[in-house]
Amino acid sequence: MSDDDFLRVEAHDCPMTSCAAPAGSPCRTGRGKVAAQYHTARFRLVPDLAKSLAVAVPAVRKPGTTWKALPRPAAAGAQPAGHARIGYARASTVRQSLDTQLDALKAAGITRVFAEKISTRATVRPELERALVLAAEMRASGLAVTLVVHEHKRLGRGIELAALAEQLRAADIGLEFLSGELQGSHDPTGIVFTVLAALSGMEREYIRDRTLEGHESARTRGKHIGGTAVTDESMLSMALHLRGQNLSLRDIAARLVITRGKKKGQHPSPATVLRMLRDHDEASVPAVQGS
Repeated sequence: MSDDDFLRVEAHDCPMTSCAAPAGSPCRTGRGKVAAQYHTARFRLVPDLAKSLAVAVPAVRKPGTTWKALPRPAAAGAQPAGHARIGYARASTVRQSLDTQLDALKAAGITRVFAEKISTRATVRPELERALVLAAEMRASGLAVTLVVHEHKRLGRGIELAALAEQLRAADIGLEFLSGELQGSHDPTGIVFTVLAALSGMEREYIRDRTLEGHESARTRGKHIGGTAVTDESMLSMALHLRGQNLSLRDIAARLVITRGKKKGQHPSPATVLRMLRDHDEASVPAVQGS
């Protein structure tokens, strides 16, 4: 699977009546959340994915959050009806001035600017979110859209910038930096987006490896990792039985019930079922090989 597979899946409406997500939006669960995986009937509309067992919804679509319809993608081959540039300026603290950034954006001919004073570490930046929503709406209307900032550090660093680049590429929105190492205009299909996507993947893999190493070290010292497990042997046994009937992860999850903890009485998520089955399969391999 490639990084762009989800865009090809989302080029189609979801045919599942329980989902019916329109083109441009991820699949949704019965509880109105963004699904962890695309529904089988939908990703099989893409010939190259027809034989896939599952296609995960990427992090850029925020699986598990409240689902909302996103703008439909522009018709294939359609020429942009025009070009819009949206500015964004950010300072990390209240004491820092935005004047230099605002003056540079004005000099570049940007008339619509979103500005805020907020730390890069903040998980939610309201004005940036507003800028992205407006950019996506304008792109969906047929305009070519570019997000313009003074320099790339105003958007974030490392994985934050890479994740934002993935979001912009998914919406087919360009980037323009007025100064700094990445100065210039960058198309969503260009090399800068490719490099930032690779950086994001490498960073996630690095964090994952360090986390696993930390967990293994803690287990060696007899420490418990994570919160209260919602799965148990009886749930695993039922999940294996249902998987043998070729049910989807979503259908399996809907038939299981958590029997302990704060989520007692609720259904586990498809992602939880996937992890439980995967852990079981991986643990079973040595036993089979050693028999």
